[in-house]
Amino acid sequence: MPENRDLKKIVIITAPSGSGKSTIVHYLLKHIPQLAFSVSACTRSPRSGEVDGTSYYFMDVDAFKEKIAAKAFAEYEMVYAGKYYGTLNSELERIWNKQQYPLIDIDVQGALRLKKNFKNQALSLFIQAPSIAELERRLRGRGTETEASLQERLAKAQEELLYAHHFDACIVNDDLATACEAIMRKLTEFINN
Repeated sequence: MPENRDLKKIVIITAPSGSGKSTIVHYLLKHIPQLAFSVSACTRSPRSGEVDGTSYYFMDVDAFKEKIAAKAFAEYEMVYAGKYYGTLNSELERIWNKQQYPLIDIDVQGALRLKKNFKNQALSLFIQAPSIAELERRLRGRGTETEASLQERLAKAQEELLYAHHFDACIVNDDLATACEAIMRKLTEFINN
C-alpha cells in the first residue's frame, strides 16, 4: 500500500451475470497480494457451500435496514425484488487496516454508487461477455437457473450493458487469459499511482 495511508483506494469489478466476473476476481486475488476480497452483506439465504463472513455477511431484512439507518454501508442496493446487497464501511476499513486494497465484486448500480462516492480513489472495471447469445449460453451451462430466472438475468444484463461507458474500463471477456492480462495492466497502473 502507498506510504500515504489517507489514500484509501478500492477496486470495483462489475458485470452482468455470466460474464466471468467471479472467475476473474479469483484470478486477481491469487495473483495480486495487495488485494483483499471485500465480503458483501446480503439478505438472501446462503447457497450450498456458502459461509457467513466469507462468502457474504448473511442477515435478515430487518438487520440490514438497521445498518442502513446507522449509515453502516458505503453503498447498498435492492438488486432483486426483496434482496438487498451492500458494502459495509467496516469491511473496507478491515482491509485498509491490513494495508491492502478492497476488491469489490458488485452489481452495476452498486458499482456506480461506489465510483461516485470514491471518485478517483476507485478503479471501476466493467466485464462483459462478447455477446448476449454467449452470455445466455454461459448461464444455461451453469445449470443453476430456472427458465424464468434465466430470462430475468438476461433482461437485467441487457439493461446493465447500457452503463458500461460509465466505468474506467470495459473489458470484453472473450478469452479469459487475455481479459485477465488487460485487467492486471489496469490494476498495476492504478496501484502504483
